[in-house]
Amino acid sequence: MTYPRPVPVVGDPSSAAQRAGDPAGWAMSDDAAGLYAVLAARRDVRRFRPDPVPGDVLRRVLAAGHAAPSVGHSQPWRFVVVRDPALRDRAAVLTDRERLRQAEQLEPDAARRLLDLQLEGVREAPLGIVVCCDRRVPAAGVLGRATFPDADLWSCAAAIQNLWLAARAEGLGLGWVTLFRPEELAGLVGLPDGVATLGWLCLGWPDERPPAPGLERAGWSRRLPLDAVVVEDRWPADDGGPPVPPSSLRAPGREAVVGARDEADRLLTPPGSLGVLDRAVDRVVALGRGELTGGTLVLAAADHPVAALGVSAYPAAVTRDVVRAALAGTSVGVTAAAAAGLTAVVVDAGVGGDPLPGTVDARPAGLRGDLATAPAMTGHDVARLLDAGRALGARDGLLALGEVGVGNTTVAAALAAGLLDADPAEVTGLGSGADSAVLERKLAVVAAAVARAGRGLGPARALAELGGPELAVLTGVVLGAAEARSAVVLDGFAVSVAALAAVLLEPGAQACLVAGQRSRERGHGPVLQALGLEPLLDLRLRAGEGAGAALAAGLLLDGLRVRRTTARVG
Repeated sequence: MTYPRPVPVVGDPSSAAQRAGDPAGWAMSDDAAGLYAVLAARRDVRRFRPDPVPGDVLRRVLAAGHAAPSVGHSQPWRFVVVRDPALRDRAAVLTDRERLRQAEQLEPDAARRLLDLQLEGVREAPLGIVVCCDRRVPAAGVLGRATFPDADLWSCAAAIQNLWLAARAEGLGLGWVTLFRPEELAGLVGLPDGVATLGWLCLGWPDERPPAPGLERAGWSRRLPLDAVVVEDRWPADDGGPPVPPSSLRAPGREAVVGARDEADRLLTPPGSLGVLDRAVDRVVALGRGELTGGTLVLAAADHPVAALGVSAYPAAVTRDVVRAALAGTSVGVTAAAAAGLTAVVVDAGVGGDPLPGTVDARPAGLRGDLATAPAMTGHDVARLLDAGRALGARDGLLALGEVGVGNTTVAAALAAGLLDADPAEVTGLGSGADSAVLERKLAVVAAAVARAGRGLGPARALAELGGPELAVLTGVVLGAAEARSAVVLDGFAVSVAALAAVLLEPGAQACLVAGQRSRERGHGPVLQALGLEPLLDLRLRAGEGAGAALAAGLLLDGLRVRRTTARVG
């Protein structure tokens, strides 16, 4: 006599007989084709539309991530959803910096090809998701982690894959961005000790529909055939194993650009055909300034007490002479500006003697020190100079920035060392016309200034301790321009250090910046890297006075004109 099998009302209702009779009976045959289609169509998306993601759609995608497998059912993932535009601005600055850092480690051809690629969409995507792994539970306390302690990270990677597939099924785009130093990204979203980050996910409606992985289309690498990655039973005895993927760091091949902007897509020319200039034009167009035909050179000038310490090849009186020439329209910076179709505004931020007619008066009121033994300015003066600069920067159009001041490459080196927490030797160069003896004095002064001021200064305090009044004014100009959504073309080392102070004060300001040139000053490269900017020109200029910014501004205006007038496709 047999009895009916008791069927549990909870748990698995199947019987051994059922499972033996139909081993494939658990398959979702009606849905399998759709699943494999989603798997095959998953892509790393870098371009996004600005349209918001509905809350119910976001919740479904996050629920898919939360449904991922986890070792010991530990569920170590945490999803930090980022909507704050200011936080995204800060994240974008970090990715731009890291992109340049990684390019520096490559061979020149690979570096150029890397810089041609759009590798993230942090600013464009309406949502950022920082995937975190809470590792505060000891590995021995989680089933399965005692032998594989990093299995919690693998679980979080599985959650990312679930998010990715769910996003694709919903028609959303997702891009996994790891162009961050982990500790910087963790600090950005305030992660406690013991919680690690696996990167930033950009989520939104895609503004591209790539038929294949972006790096494959760009000729960076190719997908290996399945047989090349499958090994039967054990690793081959000859240690041949699956072939190692070709190194993407040195891979030769055709250049390609991933993620050209909307407007460039409609031009009768290959995407990214103008290279670095196209990226700069994209940045200006994104600010709503695509119709620009002219602009202004803002030239800020000041004397510096540090010049008395023998750190320059020229006497301090030269600063006033250059300002007079600028007012007459005959200095190298102003003549370059005129050639580019720019007008000039000359700011007296502390030039010796009586104020010169025709300048904008922004002189500091307090005493100024020589950096080595006393602070450059008072905090009150820095605040006044920043406000004066903001007022100058709050204008429509394109701004090119320049500076005049004998001794100010020493000031810029000290300020760069303070802002970057860098070794003075890494940021101190010859300046204009100096020799090795002058360089030794500069190094000694910069080292003394940094030692006196101390480490870990905020940007405003660093300007007061180690900066100069014209740099404080230019810092304010960048902030004012960013508020007005105007594009700013930077000149050389000193101007770029001022811009770095602005970005540290307000990271969103970086979006308005274009690096006009890379000068010969030793510290300019590290500062540009910290800004996450690739320069338009590399002419080894030493002129200062905004000449490089004016030349680059002319090139940028030409690029905007090309963008406006090139034939469109239907």
